[in-house]
Parts: sequence; C-alpha cells; structure tokens
Amino acid sequence: MNSPQLQRGVFLALLAVVTAAFIWVLLPFFGAVLWGVALAILFTPLFKWLLKKMPGRRNAAALSTLTICLFIVILPLAMVGVSLVQEVALVTQSIRSGQLNFAAYFQQILDAAPQWLLNLVERFNLGDMAAWQARISAIAGQASQLIASQALAIGQNTFDFVVSFFVMLYLLYFLVRDGATLSKTMRDAVPLAKPHTHYLLNKFTTVIRATVKGNVAVAIAQGTLGGLAFWFLGVQGALLWAVLMAFLSLLPAVGAALIWGPVAIYFLATGHFWQGGVLIFVGVFVIGLVDNILRPLLVGKDTQMPDYIVLMSTIGGMAIFGINGFVIGPVIAALFMAAWSLFADSGHVGTGHETAEGDDAAEGAATAQRTGDTDGNKKKG
Repeated sequence: MNSPQLQRGVFLALLAVVTAAFIWVLLPFFGAVLWGVALAILFTPLFKWLLKKMPGRRNAAALSTLTICLFIVILPLAMVGVSLVQEVALVTQSIRSGQLNFAAYFQQILDAAPQWLLNLVERFNLGDMAAWQARISAIAGQASQLIASQALAIGQNTFDFVVSFFVMLYLLYFLVRDGATLSKTMRDAVPLAKPHTHYLLNKFTTVIRATVKGNVAVAIAQGTLGGLAFWFLGVQGALLWAVLMAFLSLLPAVGAALIWGPVAIYFLATGHFWQGGVLIFVGVFVIGLVDNILRPLLVGKDTQMPDYIVLMSTIGGMAIFGINGFVIGPVIAALFMAAWSLFADSGHVGTGHETAEGDDAAEGAATAQRTGDTDGNKKKG
C-alpha cells in the first residue's frame, strides 16, 4: 500500500504546500525581498572586486558592499523622500488656499486660445469649455486629497517602512555574501536540464540588472533635468514635479512629457513665450534625448527585448504590482521569451532518453562557449 509512487505523490504535495505557505509568510515583506534581491544582483560585481582586494574576508567584503550601497543609493533616496514630503505639504496647502488653482490656469489657456481652435474643439464634440473647467477643478481637488492622504499614510506606516527597510538591508548582506552558493543550490534543485536552468537564471539576473540600472538611471536623469528646468523657470513645487517626472519616465517615450508638456502649453498660452520655448527645448532635445539614448543602451541592449515589449511589460507590471512592477513586468516578459526560445530550439524538453543526450550536448556546448575565448587568448599569448 505504501508504494514509492504514493510516497513521491505525498512528498510533492507536501513540497507544494510548504512552498506556498513560505511565500504567504513572506508576502508582507514582498517589496523588501524584491529590492534586496535586485540590489544584490546589482552590487555583486562590486562585492567580487572587493573580495579580490581582501581575499578570504567575505564578511568584510559584504559589509563594505552594503555600506557603499547605503551611501550611494539608499541614503540619497531617503533624503529626497524627506524633502518630497515637505514639498507635498506645501503644494497641498497652496492648492487648498487657492494659491495654486489649476482651474484658473486652464481658464487662462482658454482665454488665450484662438477662436478657430475653440470652434474646432466644439466641432469634434469634445465638450463645452465650462464642463472641461469643472472637470479640471474636480481633478485638482481629488489630487490634493490624494496627495494629503498619501502623506498621512506614509507617516502612519513609518514603523512598517522601517521594519521592511532593515529586512531589506539584512537580506541584502547575506545575498551579497552567499549569492553564488544560493544560485548553485537553486540550479541544482530546479528539475530542468542544467544548461536550461543556467540560461534562465542568467536571463533573470541580466534583466533585473539592466532594468534597475537602466530605468533608475533614466528616471534620475530625466527627473533631475526637468526639476532644474522648472526651478529655473520659477515653477512652484519643482521638487514634486521632478519626482513625478522621474516616476512617469518609467513609461518609455511618453512619461516625463505628461508633466512638462502642459506646463509649456500654459506658458505659451499666457504670453510667457521664452519660458515656454525654453521648456519645450529642454523637454524635446534634452529630456527626450536622455530617454532615446540611455534607455536603449542600458535596458534594451542588455535584455535583448524589443522596445514595444519593454513598454507593454513595464506598464502592465506597474498596473498589477505598483511601483515594483517596473522590475517584475520586464522580468516576466524576458523569462517568457527565454522559455519559449528554449522550447522552440529543443523541441522536446524533458521527454526522456533523447532529452538526456541533448542536455549533455547542450551542456558541453555551453562549457565550450564559456571557455573558448579564454583558450583562444591563451593560444594567442
């Protein structure tokens, strides 16, 4: 009765249950785990370099890597976050007091618009201007309430944020120190051919490194340039708009323009032509070039994914997972493409004896590819 098949079935069921339970336990720290893994992948090359400088001292090298990460990534983001909360409070107060009135700005644009444009809007049944002004007023009021509620939520969830922050740092230390061992353990545990497992894990780490490095670099560059332009032109709340441009720049091609575009239109409509011209120039030829040059170099080139796949997976990931989705979405898309590519190339993954022979050949080819360049260089030398 207690057959090997029954034992294997019970064991697989137990394995599935405890895996699901472990994931359930980790769900409250999903963001901390995700960013701990992402930062570990990003800073592992630095850890390996430090380990060469201090051989045999893995703990010291991991602690040094964590300290560098803390000073060049985490603390600057924390300082920007504190300043952002103060900026949000000022902007919210300005909206409530009427000093910052989006409906009035919209009315100024309407007053400056030529009659032919107003007639064109009415001809295409885009609604009367009074209705649009009412909508703008309602959206502005809802936006101010949302900003205020988010600021209050940040204050109320400070304890949870601090706990998640230290969980991320704690996990980052061990992932940096023991990442190679953990990666080998995962490769051995996954029931796939070793070359396939190695390929998929490499694709996973490559996409995370390229996405975080590329998207964050583009976001920082675009947000900084846009914020400086707003500050130079005297736009109120420049830091807030800079952060919004950085956040929206995660959407390729269209992101930052959703912020600077309406402001440039307002400048032109109200007769501030040089301000509008400067902002359009900066937006198109500076901020736009950052997106068109840096993003393909840092994201698309490493992930080897088409731009439209990157765009759709980023938007879809953020729609499902929030801010974490700009990493999760491209990773899922890359693994999807990699898995189907393996399936198309092999044609019979996991079908028995033929697969075992194919796996041996694939593993030999992968080993030859990894060592070929080195052997060639030695011969040349």
